[in-house]
Amino acid sequence: MSSSKRPRVSAVEAIRGISMMGVIGIHIGAEYLANPSPNIHLVALFDIGTRFAVPIFFFISAFGLFYGKSPSAPFSYRDFLTRRTHAVVIPYLVWSFFYLLHDAWHYGVGFPPILSIPGILFFGNAKYQLYFMVILIWFYLLMPLWRILLRRMTLPLLMGILAVQIAFDYWSSFDTAFNLYVYGLPEGTLWRALLFYRLNYWVVHYVFIFLLGGYIALHWEAFRTWMLRRTGQLYAFGILSLLALLAWYYKLLLVDGYTPLEGIYTAHQLSPLGIFYTIGASLALFAFFTRLGTENPFGACVPDPRKALLLHLPRPPDSDHLSARRPPSDRARTDRSPRPRHVCGDTPADTVRRGRHAPHRRAYPAGE
Repeated sequence: MSSSKRPRVSAVEAIRGISMMGVIGIHIGAEYLANPSPNIHLVALFDIGTRFAVPIFFFISAFGLFYGKSPSAPFSYRDFLTRRTHAVVIPYLVWSFFYLLHDAWHYGVGFPPILSIPGILFFGNAKYQLYFMVILIWFYLLMPLWRILLRRMTLPLLMGILAVQIAFDYWSSFDTAFNLYVYGLPEGTLWRALLFYRLNYWVVHYVFIFLLGGYIALHWEAFRTWMLRRTGQLYAFGILSLLALLAWYYKLLLVDGYTPLEGIYTAHQLSPLGIFYTIGASLALFAFFTRLGTENPFGACVPDPRKALLLHLPRPPDSDHLSARRPPSDRARTDRSPRPRHVCGDTPADTVRRGRHAPHRRAYPAGE
């Protein structure tokens, strides 16, 4: 993909730094939820306020892929995949096998059967946070499609994609009939696994935020001018979107009787309010750091953009070894158990009995 040299957008690096801290916050929140009586406000801080952290990585990834480049320019798909294989696929495979070996030794669960390895790698199930890398790889594999779409993209079309995104994510996360169908499929079948782990690899869950990043990159000068004229409005949008998501979380707990765990599994980033919070946070942070000027306020603390994605490979060091509240057998089962990366009903019986969109009880929330 040919490109002309363009000035570095330091705001993107600053957003990446904020997002990295958000991802760390989500990991901390996951461990804090092991507390039998977690403080609901700390849960809100770690697991609601940080909901933008993972989707925004898709936003800035698309921005980096298309900034200073034309989707109509000559493009070598083979060269593109070769570069991404070295940068993302190989590290993903190395860390996946590291986790499999680590768990086999540390927890005594044994190395999984060889025939199960392709499925574990396909779904990113070697460790819970690796699903992000799988989705990113699928975004790379579909790069010709994104180039075609962005070549023809208009604001009305982008808004149409947003509407479809909200509807699709709501269906995938909250539709009772669909989730009952998935839970009713025979255990161990390929069809059940493909649907059960859909959030691990269905890029359609994050298409809008990815295309938004690419669209802004292709129209950067016009967007920057518009953004600087409406900085206050973008701040307000970001704050209001956060307050709306927090209000829903507190309603679930204080009015509807949800537990903190159920609350964060419901007020997640693929819910309608979660999607608007991701958009609001992305635009507000962009405006804030652009307003600060061209100097990167994080300085050397922000890593190379090509390496920042690797944050999703390692886990915080205390996640396994210092979390004594959970017995080793539970911790081992947590990371490779047949649990979906979606946020739907607890079980068919729970969903029907409670008559509401109760969240599936997974070890960690979607979006880590």
